[in-house]
Amino acid sequence: MASLTSAFTTTNVPSLHRSSSHSQPRLIPKASLHHQRHLNRRQFLSQSATVSLPLLVPPLIDQSAIAAEESLSEWERVYLPIDPGVVLLDIAFVPDDMNHGFVLGTRQTILETKDGGNTWVSRSIPSAEDEDFNYRFNSISFKGKEGWIVGKPAILLYTSDSGETWQRIPLSAQLPGDMVYIKATGDKSAEMVTDEGAIYVTSNGGYNWRAAVQETVSATLNRTVSSGISGASYYTGTFNTVNRSPDGNYVAVSSRGNFYLTWEPGQPFWQPHNRAVARRIQNMGWRADGGLWLLVRGGGLYLSKGTGITEDFEEVQVQSRGFGILDVGYRSKDEAWAAGGSGILLRTTNGGKTWVRDKAADNIAANLYSVKFINDKKGFVLGNDGVLLRYLG
Repeated sequence: MASLTSAFTTTNVPSLHRSSSHSQPRLIPKASLHHQRHLNRRQFLSQSATVSLPLLVPPLIDQSAIAAEESLSEWERVYLPIDPGVVLLDIAFVPDDMNHGFVLGTRQTILETKDGGNTWVSRSIPSAEDEDFNYRFNSISFKGKEGWIVGKPAILLYTSDSGETWQRIPLSAQLPGDMVYIKATGDKSAEMVTDEGAIYVTSNGGYNWRAAVQETVSATLNRTVSSGISGASYYTGTFNTVNRSPDGNYVAVSSRGNFYLTWEPGQPFWQPHNRAVARRIQNMGWRADGGLWLLVRGGGLYLSKGTGITEDFEEVQVQSRGFGILDVGYRSKDEAWAAGGSGILLRTTNGGKTWVRDKAADNIAANLYSVKFINDKKGFVLGNDGVLLRYLG
């Protein structure tokens, strides 16, 4: 087995031990939605409630209806200046200025806000527009004023001034897999992951990268195919999803959802795990208490028993209306939100033991792919057709 070169520059990518298989395409369902201009619902209700009416004209506003509408949901939709069909993929804010943030998506979409997410404007990256590629920007992360963006085809962007300017850092076309995740970890430091399981770290602004694992997932699966991992065959060597915990542990779902993998800092290889449920896995991630959540295709939700990496899960009953749940985001140890197909939104206030459906997105004909809480006061739900929901709690 060939080992991974310990380090590389941005123009000299190491040769990983990898399978000869091809990555499975990632299919994203689409829904149609008419583009509308954003209106702040709470502002509208507040203004409507204070309109002065002539004494002889009976009131036209039902105050009880206003109160009911006001308490209907803790989310509102923010309309974005983008074309229908764009899928939003990630969002991040500058830690030094929580009003300043960016949202990424398909079709080379980068939007910027400087008012906390109420309004957004389109940003362009000249170095990316000079090419004929239609980039899919997958991940963004900030640490202080430094920020990173990765996308497909292979593109890496870096900023040292809170995103006012972005520098493109060249990468070799031999990079194993597509870059799907990046995490800013410190001064000029970041951690980057590809969908073939390569993990690289840099400490000098992206000019040199060191491999954190010795082989790709395909190579690991081919070595362990006879070790009891069900479905671990040569053609399942890419990730469908990958999530990182605050302390640097990763959990990833295989492209077919038939098993999952974990990695902890210092381990030379990804560790494959059999799924403990009958249906295939849709997504996995970390709870605020350090445990794992697991979603299966068809709408099932499972929580791990205890904290840390485990294969022991128990199912939690949810009212998903038959639609698949695609992501879970924790606002605190007790409160979390789950989102999924056809605008499904679910909330728990007891750590995930019970869930209640929220009607905020019932009339939105879109799939909600990602729940992101920046802190306990700022959260967003990202979907297809440019759907963005903002937390109002």
